[in-house]
Amino acid sequence: MDEDGLLALIVPRLPRGRDTVLGPGDDAAIVAAPDGRVVVSTDVLVEGRHFRRRWSSGADVGYRAAMQNLADVAAMGARPTALVVALTCPADVAPEWLADLADGMAQACGEVGVVGGDLSTGTELSVAVTVLGDLAGRPPVLRSGAQVGDVVAHAGVRGRSAAGHALLDAGLDGFDELVAAYRRPVAPLGAGIAASRAGATAMLDVSDGLLRDALRIARASGVVLDLDPPTAAFADDLAVLAPAAEALAADAETWVLAGGEDHGLLATFPPHTELPAPFRAVGRVVAGEPGVRVAGAAPRGPLGWDHFAGRD
Repeated sequence: MDEDGLLALIVPRLPRGRDTVLGPGDDAAIVAAPDGRVVVSTDVLVEGRHFRRRWSSGADVGYRAAMQNLADVAAMGARPTALVVALTCPADVAPEWLADLADGMAQACGEVGVVGGDLSTGTELSVAVTVLGDLAGRPPVLRSGAQVGDVVAHAGVRGRSAAGHALLDAGLDGFDELVAAYRRPVAPLGAGIAASRAGATAMLDVSDGLLRDALRIARASGVVLDLDPPTAAFADDLAVLAPAAEALAADAETWVLAGGEDHGLLATFPPHTELPAPFRAVGRVVAGEPGVRVAGAAPRGPLGWDHFAGRD
């Protein structure tokens, strides 16, 4: 199938979106920007590094590629408005797999339009997504605004994607919920705007591990994020993870603290703020050399994932 044929197969499957003024078909798309500012972010998924086709369908990869980008915009306190997608495909990628990928993206996007992109052949399968967002007049929530005395709060689940990855890697069946959490993580997208409206002082998408991403807020803000023990802050997640951890002889707390790609939101709020749902308090901001602690002590295990150095 040639490029025009592939586009004719893929484009009708993609959502137009309510903010799309001009969709695919011209040299560029046009997306409304009512705020006058545009939030923009880019992520890429590379086969063998971020996913494996023997583990995930095209729809799984499309869903995941969209969701991780939507979460980045939500973490700024903005509403996602559009995606642009660039695909690099080896010769062995079937057109049906690409159609499946488009269907998965559409499922993740809802009312967010996929407005264009590019197709190319290459030696590695990669899916690069750029997301646009709108702040609706609100200031962006940055990583650099956490203040001593703030409450640290988290929205979403923890450790489940890491557990699903470990289960797939081990070839262990019987934990469908956790495997699904790896294949199709569900970010609490609406929580980003709710946090902004509630006065969040800092926020980010937890993609590389709770400890590593908490450290990013700490360094940007010049403070210490002191997290509660997982047994207190993430008891519900640990209960879900415990059977899989036992089956794999793994540590569920490490999945919670260092596992990535659940795409929850970590934020800080002024003290006495009524936390918007589904945020829950998981620690506090204290003074000191910028860093992250757990129950007042330096973490003893890995911090999370680094794309160049691997697991810390």
